Amino acid sequence: MPDGRDIVDVVAGEPGPKSDITMFRENRDNFDPKQSFKGDLGYIGEDLIDTPIKKPRNKELTTDQKKSNKEFSSKRIFVEHRIRSVKIFRVVQDRFRLNPKKYEQVIWTICGLVRLRIRALILPLKISAMSLG
Repeated sequence: MPDGRDIVDVVAGEPGPKSDITMFRENRDNFDPKQSFKGDLGYIGEDLIDTPIKKPRNKELTTDQKKSNKEFSSKRIFVEHRIRSVKIFRVVQDRFRLNPKKYEQVIWTICGLVRLRIRALILPLKISAMSLG
C-alpha cells in the first residue's frame, strides 16, 4: 500500500536474470490502462510509470527539480522499506536451492512473516482447541 502499512500483491518472479522493466512490459496488459505507478530511474521511458527527474549529464538539477524529486521519494520510501523487509530473508537475493516449485510458497510465507512483524496481519483473537491438534 502507498504508506507501507501492508503488502497487497506479491509476484514470485521468474527464474534467471530479468529486469523489472522487462517484466512490467510483458505484463502491462494485466493492468488498467489508466492506472499509474511510481518507479525509480530504471523505469524511465514508460508512460504509465512516474519517475524522478534524472540529472542531465555534466549538468545539475534545478532547485525545483530537486524539490520535486524529494517529494517523489518521500512517497516511495515506504514501498522501498517493505521491499527491504522481504529481502532481509535473502530468498529473493540468493540462489534458491530448494525445489523450484516451492519458491512461490516460500515467498508467500516470508511476506506473511513481514506482515506479522509490521502488524498488518489480522490474527483471530481466539484459537480453537481443534486447530491446536
